[in-house]
Formats: sequence, C-alpha cells, structure tokens
Amino acid sequence: MLVVRPIKKTDYEALRVCAEESGHGFTSLPVNEELLTNRINHSVASFEKRDVTEPGDEGYLMVGFDSETGEVAGTTAIEASIGWDVPFYTYHISKIVHSSPKLGVNNVVKLLTFGNNYTGCSEVCTLFLRPTFRGGFNGKLMSKCRFLMMAEHPERFSKVVFAEMRGVSDENGESPFWQWLQEHFFSIDFTLADYLTGIGKKGFIADLMPKLPIYINLLSKEAQAVIGKVHENTVPALKLLEKEGFVCRDYVDIFDAGPTVECDLQNIHSVRDSFRAKAQVSEHSSSQDYLIINTSFDNFRAVAAKAAYDNESGSVILNEETAGALEIKSGDNVRMLAI
Repeated sequence: MLVVRPIKKTDYEALRVCAEESGHGFTSLPVNEELLTNRINHSVASFEKRDVTEPGDEGYLMVGFDSETGEVAGTTAIEASIGWDVPFYTYHISKIVHSSPKLGVNNVVKLLTFGNNYTGCSEVCTLFLRPTFRGGFNGKLMSKCRFLMMAEHPERFSKVVFAEMRGVSDENGESPFWQWLQEHFFSIDFTLADYLTGIGKKGFIADLMPKLPIYINLLSKEAQAVIGKVHENTVPALKLLEKEGFVCRDYVDIFDAGPTVECDLQNIHSVRDSFRAKAQVSEHSSSQDYLIINTSFDNFRAVAAKAAYDNESGSVILNEETAGALEIKSGDNVRMLAI
C-alpha cells in the first residue's frame, strides 16, 4: 500500500533519487544537496507550526512510501503562499489591436508581459512519482491528497491555488522557447537558468529579462509553437488538474512557456466533494475505492483503499491495514473522497 506522509530529515537520500530521476525542467527538485536539505528542514518546521490562522511562508513537502518495504515512491508538495521572500515570475499572454480605419487594417497581436501575478497564492508543486510505482491509484493519491489536506485545513492555504506545469524541452533539456530568449537577452543555456532558479538564485531574471512586452509574432516559429504546451511526461498531471477544475488563464512559465493553471480553493472538485466520516476499524467486503486522510496535520497520512461508508450514520468501516497506515483507531475522524 502506498502511504503519503510529511517528509522527514532522514528522507534526504530518497529525495535526492527523486531529484535525479525527475530530469531536466523539474525546477522544484534540483540535484543540489544544500537546497534539498533546506527544503526538507523548512517542511519539517512548517508541519510543526501550531495555531496557523493564515497562509505564510510555509512549505509542505510530502513523500509517498511503500508500506511493506518502506521505499519512497515519489514526492508531492504545497507552498502555502508564494512570492513574498523569493519573487515568482510569469508571462501573461494578452492581446492588443493595431487598427487603421483609413487603410481598412485591423490586426490582433498577442503579447507576453512579465509580472508577479501569483504573489500570495498557494501552489501545488513537486509532484513526481518514480516510474516503477506508476499505476493503479498511486498518481491520483499523490496529486489529490493535497486537496484533501486543503479541505481539512483551509486556514493554512490561500483562496487561489495554482500549479506551474513543465513546458516542452527535448531529451537534452533544451527548450525552444528559452533558445529564443537566450539568443536575444541571455548568455546562459536553459539547464543552467533552470538550475539557478531551482536553487533560489533568481536575481539574474530581473536583471536580464526584457521588461517591456514581447510581441509573440516576433519569436521564432519553434518558440511560438510551444507556448502554453506541456512536456509529454506532464500530460497526465495536467489532465488530473483539469478534472479538478483548474484552467489556464493565459499565464506561462518564463523559461519554457509551460502553462500555469489555477482554481479557487473552494471550487476544486476534491475539496468540494470530500467529506468527513467517523472511522470504525473492522473487516468488510466493500468494493468501493476511496482516497482517505486522517485529520491530523503534523502527522498527516493519506492512502487509497477500499472502505464501507454508511451515509445515514456518517461512519466508515476501514480494515486494520488501512487504519494502521492512517495511524487512527475506531472513533477517530477521517476525510474521504470517492474515486
């Protein structure tokens, strides 16, 4: 059984393996010991914070592990409120009209405008599942458990939630969009720029990025073709978010032009459709699958399992394996979502 829990300081080696396997373009998991260690420590401190009444600089990093072997299968995370200590940049795609009534010309032109429009929003990020663990409900669990956490502890998160999707790059980690920017404004390649951003060194962006809007029709054809497109490995993650109600409002990444998708917290399907139930630990024969979390925050646990829910009494029967994975006993509350 795959179980999701907060990351521990002893998980460094497992997180490093995830960082290495995630490949180019996965900015939030750079292969850098100092950054990964700092991220783990920050998450541990964030989970230990008590009496949080509004989102701050907390970052909640979790891992999914095999309950039988203990092997870490992947990671998933939420940033409670981004952009305050380290700027978060995006391009916004907008339109202007170039019109001349005398000449009978009316042209609609698209622009890319540099900005910090997601400052203060919560971000779901760092979703990575190692190839050997892909299948079944594992992907859904790693993605959706974050929304069940938000539903159970809404005071810790912002009203708007977004996700930055990995854009198009080739097997060598080269981005067609960045190649155009590099040629005209930068002298470093995509992998280095991506790495520097991942380790928090974003000053070069503000220094070198063009401040005025960029006309999209002036970009190379290759760069234009990938704006708003995702990497082939990111398609499943994007589809999961779209089913949750996330949409792209024409914001894209400044490096690879991958889309940024967003949704109001209260309108996320898993937030809206999840519900609380009182657990009873016993064997059952139900065939219904659920995503289930306990209601603890610092000892958060999430699983995908079969359960027998009774709508009249608001109770749910869980077997001993599921209850043990969630670290709960009979009489404790859980939050559930039917798969």
